Amino acid sequence: MEGELTRQIAEHERALRRAGLPNLIADYSAAEDVFTRALPVFGLVYLAEIANALNADYSVGVNALAAIGGVVVALGAVAVLNALRGRPPASIPARVGTPELAAFVLLPMVLPLVFGGQWRSALVTGAVNLTVIGVVYLVIGFGIVPIAVWVGARFVDQLSASLTILVRAVPILVFFALIVFFAAEVWQVFWSVSTVRFWIGVAFFVVLGSAFLSTRIPASVGELVRGSEPGAPLTRRQRVNVGLVIFMSYGLQVLSVATAVWLFFLAIGAILVDPGVQESWTGAAQARELLPSVLGVELHVTPPLLRVATGMAAISGLYYAVALVVDPSYRDELVERLTVQMQETFTVHAEYLRLVRHRDELAAGSAWVGPPPA
Repeated sequence: MEGELTRQIAEHERALRRAGLPNLIADYSAAEDVFTRALPVFGLVYLAEIANALNADYSVGVNALAAIGGVVVALGAVAVLNALRGRPPASIPARVGTPELAAFVLLPMVLPLVFGGQWRSALVTGAVNLTVIGVVYLVIGFGIVPIAVWVGARFVDQLSASLTILVRAVPILVFFALIVFFAAEVWQVFWSVSTVRFWIGVAFFVVLGSAFLSTRIPASVGELVRGSEPGAPLTRRQRVNVGLVIFMSYGLQVLSVATAVWLFFLAIGAILVDPGVQESWTGAAQARELLPSVLGVELHVTPPLLRVATGMAAISGLYYAVALVVDPSYRDELVERLTVQMQETFTVHAEYLRLVRHRDELAAGSAWVGPPPA
């Protein structure tokens, strides 16, 4: 009985992970369920950062001793932390808490300081390791990859829910974008700035669009949870996990529209805007064509055209993101569609909680009250 119960609980936990909702698992913690799974990643990062302890001014032998010293320091730190937690010195930690994470950040910073006094390298190393911890917590702790798989598998169904707003928003968007596209000033702006500044501008539109989408996430989570009837009230972290599913569903639709706009302007520009016109608009001498002719039709795909198409796609994505937020009919329809799609997951969650309660009551020696778990 207990073995079958354990198997059913494990199956339900795997289902929740596949749905991108690992935080709906009971007693889910970063120390035991997130960072322990990332130990191989932390180890590889540390080995790569041992190179920070090397110094080009030192001999090969001294650098070899520095690399060995880095490995010895890491192994010694693991042994000390294991001993403090009552584990065998050479064991793999079953819990990665604050001491282990602090060691991951600080030890690689010590190496370049000790072997060469490279304090700038030490600061960069610490910042990189903090970033690695944050990315690991986000990707593993909130199931970013399973969410992407789950959202991608249901993208067509979700996109069909937004056909109404697509029909209303996209034609107007393309009409005004076409007018702007054939303005010489737009080509001059996108081509005259440096590559770094151009991509900073594109990133600004992406961040701004994401901020607009995020404003509706808390309300959408509330509507989704109420419509799905989960087995228990969700905690703040669980609601954030559900919010990420909604955000990525929104984001994938915005990305699809932006990609379609990019391809549209790339095709229009390649067919209608000759290199000579592009040169007069941008001042780029002899813009290099990146594609050969197709069926006798010359396609003038040049670096300036790629920049302008990318800029127009970023602006269009921002416009569409705003439209998703301010159109109440679309929000209601999308949340309803997401509710239907996530109903199975929330049903699994309710059954999972029932199984966990049954397991806990069996462990406590009390009788099961209510219908037996399926």
